[in-house]
Amino acid sequence: MSKVLMKGNEAVGAAAIKAGCKYFFGYPITPQNEIPEYMAKRLPEVGGEFVQAESEVAAINMVYGAAGCGARVMTSSSSPGMALKQEGISYLVGAELPAVIVNMMRGGPGLGGIQPAQSDYFMSVKGGGNGDYFMPVYAPASIQETVDIIQEAFDVADQYRTPVMVIADGMVGQMMEPVEFKDMPHRDLETKTWATDGTKFGTDEEREPNIINSLFLEAQDLEDHTLMLERKYNEIAKNECRWEEFKLEGAEVVIAAYGTTARIVKNAIDMLEAEGIKVGLIRPITLWPFPNEAFDHIDSTTTTVLTVEMSRGQMIEDVKLALYERKNEKKLATPFFGRTGGVIPTPEGVVEAVKKIVGGAK
Repeated sequence: MSKVLMKGNEAVGAAAIKAGCKYFFGYPITPQNEIPEYMAKRLPEVGGEFVQAESEVAAINMVYGAAGCGARVMTSSSSPGMALKQEGISYLVGAELPAVIVNMMRGGPGLGGIQPAQSDYFMSVKGGGNGDYFMPVYAPASIQETVDIIQEAFDVADQYRTPVMVIADGMVGQMMEPVEFKDMPHRDLETKTWATDGTKFGTDEEREPNIINSLFLEAQDLEDHTLMLERKYNEIAKNECRWEEFKLEGAEVVIAAYGTTARIVKNAIDMLEAEGIKVGLIRPITLWPFPNEAFDHIDSTTTTVLTVEMSRGQMIEDVKLALYERKNEKKLATPFFGRTGGVIPTPEGVVEAVKKIVGGAK
């Protein structure tokens, strides 16, 4: 199949439709507006439905209803809108409903700005809604990877009966790159016998009503449910953790970065290599589950793990935890370099940060 040049947001919509998404509920906010625009045009052409809700709160609750009926459903937003969706996301997790949620991040706090950022890491990975919960969170670094992940996300959501979040900074949504819409391998998924799709009363297929709920009035019942969900999270952590390793062998400094920031870091690594400074990269593709195991692969030559983010430092907490869990016997230094508010880090800025660590060119 040939490649086609597409804007990232439109590619998200095309990938979702290719994955069988038939329902989209959303509300406009920059820099993700082209996703609902694309879905508004294309979904009716494939027998689907697009609804622009009156708010982000309404949109996520419409997702709850469609997911409860067993449909493949998606919503998208950007940072302030995602904040409004958090209660509904917690409901989706509690009721074990599969859906795909896309966040094209912008700067904050508050309304912030419309420029790219990565400052929603805590909200996405640590559970922005109430209760003890996690969900898979993917962070693609290119439009092609976004397209592939979006398609896989629907299968992951159905397999584990969980919402799946895909987060990217606004650059991914607004830039254009050539992409190929591959026929992705599908997982062996069970029929959604739990869905509230009618009891088929009076037919040979008649069944008892299904009930979808996240309310447990007895404390012990809620604890049992939460522990059951925890077993699911353990399975997801075991099976779905993904990351990329780049030039770790012989590296004096290893950088941890995700999304388009990792692409900027790769350019910086090439610049540093030309000056005789060996630097590697660990790029988490799943932010939850976080790839702790990747930090086992750091070379004995490494003295420092530098976290680079388009924020004031959020993923760095998981980097430090990963090293701590690995006992960090070498007592690796864990400095941070980041830009925020929509300011994009440059390769030159990363190079300067690394040179401060190693004491200049070799």
